[in-house]
Amino acid sequence: MEKKTLTVFTPAYNRGYIIHKCYESLCRQTSKDFVWLVVDDGSTDNTAQLIKEWQKQDNGFEIKYIYKENGGMHTAHNTAYENIDTELNVCIDSDDYMPDDAVEKIISFWREKGSDKFAGIIALDVYESDGKVIGTELPNKKSTTLMGYYNNGGSGDKKLIYRTDVINATPMYPEFEGEKYVGLAYKYHIVDETKELLIMNEPVCIVDYQEDGSSFSMWKQYYNNPKGFAFFRISEMKYQSGLELLKTCVHYVSSSILAKNYNFISESPRKLQTVLAIPAGYVLSVVNKYKVKKNSSFTMKVE
Repeated sequence: MEKKTLTVFTPAYNRGYIIHKCYESLCRQTSKDFVWLVVDDGSTDNTAQLIKEWQKQDNGFEIKYIYKENGGMHTAHNTAYENIDTELNVCIDSDDYMPDDAVEKIISFWREKGSDKFAGIIALDVYESDGKVIGTELPNKKSTTLMGYYNNGGSGDKKLIYRTDVINATPMYPEFEGEKYVGLAYKYHIVDETKELLIMNEPVCIVDYQEDGSSFSMWKQYYNNPKGFAFFRISEMKYQSGLELLKTCVHYVSSSILAKNYNFISESPRKLQTVLAIPAGYVLSVVNKYKVKKNSSFTMKVE
């Protein structure tokens, strides 16, 4: 079998009710030069049954399925990267899907403009509801780093198509016992240090934000994953300045207090700003505890 160019990987956790939209969009692709890798992050619903049924069908593309214990999005990405052997890879979440010509556009664009100089491609996400670009469009130039895009006024989620050898040259996401979050941008920041992404101002992902996804309930996420958030804030500090840096330090202090890590000043790469952020960080940690406990009490009363 001829080796494919692209792996589309999809982390999934109890998304049996919606992952069919992603699958159906892959069946409609005008180019089948890809593999679909589903990393099941400990689902207890019918996700496994669906994927195994689809594997039996003649879809025109290979479907790989890996089941793992639930550990959060970043651990599913770790598993995916360990099992990808194509030149390029892109993550399409289980509640999202691709325009019919997305794979063809990605591969054609890379074959025309790609080289070892670049880490991959940055492209657009659009809303399912109205087809509008999420955030701002990409700048009218050849390439950018991800942080460079955001630091120069860019906003909104973007779709990142990475060279597999480049993304796998970065460290794996750390896994903290009892926690299920580390910011995915940790790896992307490291890639930014050496290579830029080619800009493709085309939509390659249609997004449907789900209320059970990690885009929601952030207070609970902060409270339940303080070590993961503190780790990610440290990685962010290295690339920030001014007000943005101070905000990150406030969150870092808050997460460190919630994690009961009182060595956070010595562990910070920006010690002065971290000290200045202690009062606000302490207040944020108190607010975080209050909001989570208040919400938990309300849920118990409703039940």
